[in-house]
Amino acid sequence: MKAEEQMGTPKSGRRFLNTRDMVLIAMSAALITIGSWINITLGPVPFTLQLLMIYAILMSLGGKRGTMAILVYLLMGLVGLPVFAQFKGGPASLAGPTGGFIVGFVAVGGLYWVIADVLLRRVTGRCGLKASAVRFAVCLVTQLVLYAVGTVWFVNIYTGEAGGMSYGATLSVCVIPFIVPDILKIALAVLLAGRVRRLVK
Repeated sequence: MKAEEQMGTPKSGRRFLNTRDMVLIAMSAALITIGSWINITLGPVPFTLQLLMIYAILMSLGGKRGTMAILVYLLMGLVGLPVFAQFKGGPASLAGPTGGFIVGFVAVGGLYWVIADVLLRRVTGRCGLKASAVRFAVCLVTQLVLYAVGTVWFVNIYTGEAGGMSYGATLSVCVIPFIVPDILKIALAVLLAGRVRRLVK
C-alpha cells in the first residue's frame, strides 16, 4: 500500500470534490454531530466524543476532505442547528467562553492536512516510520494547538463576562482534566481509521 493511502491522504491529481467525496463529507459532519451529543458535563467544558470523530475522519478521509467536514459541521452550528454539545447551536455558542475549542477544530483539520502531507512525503518513507505512528504524532501536535486556541479564547471571553480568570486556572479547568482522555481518543481514532480507510479511498 502506498504511503499516501496509509496516511489517509487522497491521491494526487484529485483536485475537485466528486459526488462521493461530498457524501463522505456530509456523513462525517453528521458523525461529528453525534459525537458532540454524547457528552458528560465537567465544569465549563463538557467531555464529548467530538475529537474522536474528528481525528478518525481526518485519518480516514485525509486532511482535505476531513477539514471540509469540520467546516460543514461548524457552518451547521453557526446557522442555528443544534449540532454542538448539549444540543446547542447558533452564533452565541461560538461566541461563548468555550467557543475557541469549537473554532479550534478548523485549526486541527488544517494543521493535520499540512503536517501530515509534509511528513508523509519527507519523513515517513525515507526514515521508515510507520504511518500510524506519524498520524498519532501529528494528532498530538494539533491537539496542543487546540488547547492553546481554546485557552486563550476562554480567558479573553471570560474576562469580559465574569471579571477575569488566569491562564493557570483556565488550564486546570479546561485542559488538564482532558489530557489523558484526549490521548486515549486519539489512539482509538488511529485504530478506527486503520479499519475504515480502506473503505473510503
